[in-house]
Amino acid sequence: MVEDTGVALQSETLSNRRILLAITGGIAAVESVKLSREMRRHGADVYPIMTKEATKVISPLAISWGSGSEVITDWNSSMSQLENFDAIVVAPATRNSIAKHLNGIMDSPVMMALSAARGNDTPLVFVPSMHSDLFDDPVTGDLLDSLAEEGSHVIVDEEREGKRKQTDPISIVSQLCHIINSALPNRKRIALTLGSNSSPIDDVRSIVNTSTGETGWAISELLHRMGHDVICVAGLTSVSPRFKLPDVRNCSSPDQMLSEAKKVSEELNPDVWIFSAAVLDY
Repeated sequence: MVEDTGVALQSETLSNRRILLAITGGIAAVESVKLSREMRRHGADVYPIMTKEATKVISPLAISWGSGSEVITDWNSSMSQLENFDAIVVAPATRNSIAKHLNGIMDSPVMMALSAARGNDTPLVFVPSMHSDLFDDPVTGDLLDSLAEEGSHVIVDEEREGKRKQTDPISIVSQLCHIINSALPNRKRIALTLGSNSSPIDDVRSIVNTSTGETGWAISELLHRMGHDVICVAGLTSVSPRFKLPDVRNCSSPDQMLSEAKKVSEELNPDVWIFSAAVLDY
């Protein structure tokens, strides 16, 4: 039985990783409890730090419950925001906080932590959240381009309800896992086939075999979290991956799957092939 503040471990892809979660003053700060707990589900030790504006949106008590750690909200003598971390995730990342970081403004513990991380090459992950009008302002585009130029990572969701809302916790953490673990040695390019096939008999009927694709998606997700470069050659599936994988190629028939697999082999030369598809064999 999981304790009230505990989580059920889903993987060890962030095991023993120290993550500083920087929460700035956007309304998406209310998602920080879910994000903290999702990180912990994959083994991370989460250390939250909040701007004063963020504490007006959600209480430090709630963040402490979600992260299992005390929250930094103001300057203190321990300066724990300068400790060594495996990554810093800024979520939500307001335009104001991004602009401050890029221009070297250090008026809070959060800004100090970001400056120090840039100085010691700690991976920085920004998750912008704002109204679409602000996001579409060319100045915002320039700021995001500058983040990419300095080597920071930016996770942006599609527009919904006139806003660029914060990406869901599962997607954020899957990308965080990939960013951190891609620096490990012996990362490979891995191609997988998954799902089932359909072959037409005539204009109306077809022969179909049964495979949900669940096993293939699960393997793909874990490999992606572990920092490998994953290519999915996917047939028909009745389930979907839990987050968007970077390279998925859909093929419904056996001939299409074979053709795409040959193309992947010739053009990308994977180090490993995993064949989990239920290929139609008649």
